Amino acid sequence: MNTKFPNFRVNSSKIPNPGNQSQAEMGFERWRTYGEESQELRNFSDAIAHQDNGQLLRALFGNSTFLTQCIIKERSFMRTIMEQGPDYAFGMILGSLHSELSQEDSLSTFMTGLRRAKQRIALLVGLSDIAGLWSLDQVTGKLSHFADQATNLAVRFALRQFSANGRIKLAKKIKPEDKSGYALIALGKLGARELNYSSDIDLIAIYDPERISTTDKDMISAEMVRMTRFIVKLIEQRTPDGYVFRVDFRIRPDPGSTPLAIPIESAIRYYETTGQNWERLALIRARAIAGDITVGQNFLDAIQPFIWRKNLDFAAIRDIHSVKRQIVAHRGGRKIAINGHNIKLGRGGIREIEFFTQTQQLIWGGRSPNLRTCKLSKTLNALAAEERISANAAIELNEAYEFLRKLEHRLQMVDDRQTHSLPKTDKEVAAIGVFMGYDLSDNFRKALLETLETVEHHYAALFEESENLSAVGNLVFTGVEDDPDTLESLRVMGFADPQSISEVVRNWHRGRYRSTRTERARQILTELMPNILSAFGGRTHPDRALMHFDAFLAVLPSGIQLFSLFANHPPILELVAEIMGDAPVLADWLSRNPSLLDHVLSPEFGKPLGTVGQQTQELRGQMERARDFQDKLDACRQWANDKKFQIGVQLMLGNIKGRHSGPLLSDIAEIVLREMAKCVTAEFEKTHGKFEANGLAIIAFGKLGGRELMHGSDLDLVFVYDGSTEREMSDGKKPIGLNIYFMRLAQRIITALTALTGEGRLYKIDARLRPNGDKGPIAASFSSFVRYYRESAWTWEYMALSRARIVAGPENLTMRLRATIREALTRGWNDQTLVSDIVQMRRRMAEQYPGTDPWDIKHRRGGLIDAEFIAQYLQLRHGSKYPEILSPNASTALERLSDAELLEAKTAEGLGESLRFWYDLQSVLRITTDQVIGSSAQSSGPRRLLMRAALADSYDKLLTTMDANAKIILKQFNVLIAKPSEKEITSK
Repeated sequence: MNTKFPNFRVNSSKIPNPGNQSQAEMGFERWRTYGEESQELRNFSDAIAHQDNGQLLRALFGNSTFLTQCIIKERSFMRTIMEQGPDYAFGMILGSLHSELSQEDSLSTFMTGLRRAKQRIALLVGLSDIAGLWSLDQVTGKLSHFADQATNLAVRFALRQFSANGRIKLAKKIKPEDKSGYALIALGKLGARELNYSSDIDLIAIYDPERISTTDKDMISAEMVRMTRFIVKLIEQRTPDGYVFRVDFRIRPDPGSTPLAIPIESAIRYYETTGQNWERLALIRARAIAGDITVGQNFLDAIQPFIWRKNLDFAAIRDIHSVKRQIVAHRGGRKIAINGHNIKLGRGGIREIEFFTQTQQLIWGGRSPNLRTCKLSKTLNALAAEERISANAAIELNEAYEFLRKLEHRLQMVDDRQTHSLPKTDKEVAAIGVFMGYDLSDNFRKALLETLETVEHHYAALFEESENLSAVGNLVFTGVEDDPDTLESLRVMGFADPQSISEVVRNWHRGRYRSTRTERARQILTELMPNILSAFGGRTHPDRALMHFDAFLAVLPSGIQLFSLFANHPPILELVAEIMGDAPVLADWLSRNPSLLDHVLSPEFGKPLGTVGQQTQELRGQMERARDFQDKLDACRQWANDKKFQIGVQLMLGNIKGRHSGPLLSDIAEIVLREMAKCVTAEFEKTHGKFEANGLAIIAFGKLGGRELMHGSDLDLVFVYDGSTEREMSDGKKPIGLNIYFMRLAQRIITALTALTGEGRLYKIDARLRPNGDKGPIAASFSSFVRYYRESAWTWEYMALSRARIVAGPENLTMRLRATIREALTRGWNDQTLVSDIVQMRRRMAEQYPGTDPWDIKHRRGGLIDAEFIAQYLQLRHGSKYPEILSPNASTALERLSDAELLEAKTAEGLGESLRFWYDLQSVLRITTDQVIGSSAQSSGPRRLLMRAALADSYDKLLTTMDANAKIILKQFNVLIAKPSEKEITSK
């Protein structure tokens, strides 16, 4: 090159042509337009414009809008670079930086100085790189050195500011960072001194409380976090002068739950106890760059045993191999698409070279200190020297790394953007090719493709002895960045928000939950991840299903057993995925009570439940093994919740229908009531004694009374005691009167049933159907119960009584109560008064619960309420003459009415089948969703189960069937009740 600048000698053959000719000409026009420049500066501008026909300027103007702005803004500094040389210019920038900012107190002056220095560094590095004066190692080294100095100056400025405000005391005034107790650790490219042209800097902030002097030791943590945020502002905040570096603290220990600055002992303890292998990979390149270097080095020295294991770490090898096996290593498969390709994270990219190098460095570096290097090229050469890789592999990967890093810099120089992706159009790719020195686009594409394929070839060799775990593509969740191929794999699997799913899975690998905190749990989880994601991706709403599973893992005390179970019994994983995806109510239940999953492992889980007698003996056996009263209650809760969950899962799987689950759930509730009442009574008697020959009975109303219980149903209970005794007080250590005795006992039973403990809550209890409702005592005497229904009960209370059934109590009292209930229901009624009362009650109910949503199965017109009212009305109307028709179960009552020829057989059959249809749907609704069945995206899982329950082959068919059943019931309600009262309620 014919040059007037001997300190900036370049070979013109190395300077690229402009990728955009018109852009180059516009740059020249701006370069020739002078303002207030001196004559000397104008002479320099003309000289460089005419040298080799302005080849260097054209390369800048025609390829980088960012460098064009820099060079025009910094003509004077450009002159310094050209006349004095790039090394001199670099020293001048650093010298000015320290002389001007080292003791600066003004925030605006300091931030402006840093940013102007960074802009000059960007121009200097870009110019020296394009001109071929600096090698890749020099380019990344100079960028890293500047980042070190700028970051340390920012720490110094922050320390002096916080000292001036009285927050901390400094040991030194000139270089306050030296003994400040605060340090910044660089990782990634900066740690290895291989910083990109436009790159984040990955940092960890640590401090030693013992080296920090402050008036309030309790505030050290808060002050260090505030100071770290201030340092980030100094470096990262954009101003009219730009920014210095983007700062990333996400590689610190457990970034989701730790403060921005971490005490050194806490950081060391984290790595010693829960550090992961990907963090070992990251820490290979860790370096103390700013602040108290002694503290930083102490930290790095302390974690060396975590990074480098003395013996071959086969557990780590298995974990690394699991990660590798989740990455689809392409062996000459589909062709790489150049347009839009990510040269950092994509196939054959920079990340694959780094992973190839660092995984082997991690495995063998514990035994071979020569492998404990930061720079990638040195590490590859060291691996070859140790014969861990071939010499040819080291050469080819070093060449590929240099090519890709050069391309990475060219991409970032264009607009000073942190990009790693090639443009998406052929024209723009061709322009980048010219910037790389390839005038013909085909030659550039060929060189790039050969480079990517070379990397891919060596990278694939890591997998030759391992079977791929992932059939759909990459599934990599290490580090803090999303892997693009992994996001695409998640999309293919069916996840709508792959970024959120990726973050959730990364949190599992970070050991955020107790269930994933151990290294062994994470190793098994890594192996399982493709199966887990495939299982949840196959659900009708995968994202929601996985979030339910995440909530489950969050409360699980340990994960090894669960993950081992999934590994050894894949159907269990599919079952859990189906619960999480299609039965959100069961999923929430499982998340609150993870011990329920233990029951899934039992051989009986998928089988029909035993008889009432068998289940009673089973519960008694568990309660007998309990150590004390509280243990007995917990044993009862666990048993009941296991059974309810088992029934719910069988209902979800379609093994049973809703009409069949009602009696099963009712059996469980009755067994619990009887055994819980016995247990509570025995404990109560230890203190208060008892009343001989007297006892307490429990009457079930509503769903339990009719043996139609559903998941989540309240238990409508009424407590009645035998008050026929001459004794005034009980015979215990603390005797109490009869009425108080049984009211307290009833309340104790209710508390035992409703208390929320570690085993969950058994049931919610509604005792408002007792005589006089909330105004009456919680337990009624038998005589008051009889008197109330003879003298004071309302029509609606008799309707409720038609569903009453005694489920616990002494035989004598039980028999008398049955007779009383039968007497009350067969007393005889004025039919006009009866239908009038029922219609009025239905109208009031409709005002409170309009039932306009078709999925409000209970209250919609023609729904459960209307069907049950028909059965109750007909029993009250005909019970006096035909007592054999009485039944607390509405379906059974309708059948008996038909048998007694009080209701046409066809009508009874239609009503009964419609009623059971509603039971089927309502039971499924109770386990699948408590939300409105609306958009298919949110309710597709419940819809599928509801369609199966209704034997409908489409959602529209399901709605049609629902309307048809509602019309059957509503028609009979109007015929039998509304029309006779001349108060017909029409369907809305």
